[in-house]
Amino acid sequence: MTEIKIEKKKQSWVWLVAIFFIAAILIYFLMFRDDDIINTTEVVTEEVYISGTNDTNLLGVKENNSTVAAFVDFIEKDTSNVNFNYDYTKEAFLKLTSATNAMAEEIDYNIQADLEILKESVELANNEPFETSLAKNIRNATDNSATALQHMQLARYPWLTEEVDELKNASTAIQPEVLTIKQKDTIINYFAVASDLLHKMN
Repeated sequence: MTEIKIEKKKQSWVWLVAIFFIAAILIYFLMFRDDDIINTTEVVTEEVYISGTNDTNLLGVKENNSTVAAFVDFIEKDTSNVNFNYDYTKEAFLKLTSATNAMAEEIDYNIQADLEILKESVELANNEPFETSLAKNIRNATDNSATALQHMQLARYPWLTEEVDELKNASTAIQPEVLTIKQKDTIINYFAVASDLLHKMN
């Protein structure tokens, strides 16, 4: 009796399904794994930014500089009931200049060029207490002060952009052609905004 050989059909479809499944897994990992890596990198970068462990990101670093604190205390103490006069603006400018310089030294930022311009404008405002030119000199000093602080902010405090914009607006609000006695609140406000900015840096 002749033996009949029965060949089993090759199950090629099983292999096709397996290959397709493996390819799908590879595609999934290639596409979505990259996103996870990117997201992880973003989170780490943000954590470094917040923690202040990066040298250029000082959000978590508190300097507590005493010169800056002295300026902030002077402004906060006198803002509510300030006797606005020439002596007040003179002392406020001197303390602001010292605080700006002290803050720059704390964060190791070279502010000498800005500081020279600021000192000259402050000296002019403090040594020419004539009502007709005082507002112009004060405005010049506040503009130079705002510029110096902005340069420091751009270099070390990128998250304080809004505060610097507010400071520049406070300086712009001081009108050179208007007598200081008529815009004392505007001038006092500039020192208050500068104090807030330096306090946040400190």
